[in-house]
Parts: sequence; structure tokens; C-alpha cells
Amino acid sequence: MTDKAEGTTARSRVTMLEEEGEVAADYLEELLDIADLDGDIEIDVEHGRAALAIVADDNSVIKHLVGHDGEVLDAIQELTRLAVQAKTGERSRLMLDIAGFRAARKSELTVLAKNAIAKVNETGRAISLEPLNAFERKVVHDVVTAAGLTSESHGEDPQRYIEISPAQ
Repeated sequence: MTDKAEGTTARSRVTMLEEEGEVAADYLEELLDIADLDGDIEIDVEHGRAALAIVADDNSVIKHLVGHDGEVLDAIQELTRLAVQAKTGERSRLMLDIAGFRAARKSELTVLAKNAIAKVNETGRAISLEPLNAFERKVVHDVVTAAGLTSESHGEDPQRYIEISPAQ
């Protein structure tokens, strides 16, 4: 494949993800209308995925769409993925954030991962973290990989956890 063809393929992938984001945004707009909630939908492409965020001038208005520990957010994300799949015929891996919940959680997890990495580097021993959901594990795996260490998930949801080990 030539560079030109690869560039076209990359652009078409981004275009597909942007279209996926538009379909998801339409679905989420309908959901907000049904719930009679005011919120804006932001669409982006991040890390090879469509990324959407529901934001409001007053996030307390939409905060209940997050639920306890993001449980409602996870359910809305899954429903949105199913709506996109029904419309496009393609499996969606989109990520949804509501009221900045995932962005704040990502910051917390980055600090957690960096502290764990420091401990592994200091002791030379592997450590296990508390159980995390799929989104949270992905964040930690990315931070660990960037630091040059290894991480592996163990167990089954909802008790699936990460073990961080020194580089081999």
C-alpha cells in the first residue's frame, strides 16, 4: 500500500468515526429531549474512537445521568453504541462522558497508576490494584505502558483487576 493510499484509508477511518459520532449525537439529543434536559453534545475522535461528551452550563442538571460510580453513564454509553450499530451495521467502540465524570476519573486514575508505578519501581515487585471497570483498566494500562512497565488484567467483571509488574 502506498503512503497516499494509507493516508486515504486513515482519512476514511476518521470520517467513519465522525459519522459514528453524528449518529450517536442524534440518539443522545433525542434522549435528552425525552428526559427534558438541557445539554450540549460535543463530538471528537480520540485514540481511534468516536468520543462524545454531554455538557451543560450547570452540570448539576445532567449529573444524575452519571449515576453512582458512573453506572448510569455506562448504561447510556452501551445503549448509544447499540443505537449506532443498529443505524450503521458496524460495532461501535465510542466513549461517552457526561458532566466531565470520565475526564475527572481519568485524572484520578492517572495519579493512581503513577503512584503504583513508583511503588513497583521502588520495590521491584508486582502489585495488584483494586477491581476496575473496562474504561478504568484501559486508562491504567495506557499509563503503565507509557512508563515502560507491564500490566495485565486478571479475574472476571466486576472483580477484574490489574497487576502492574516491572519491565521484563
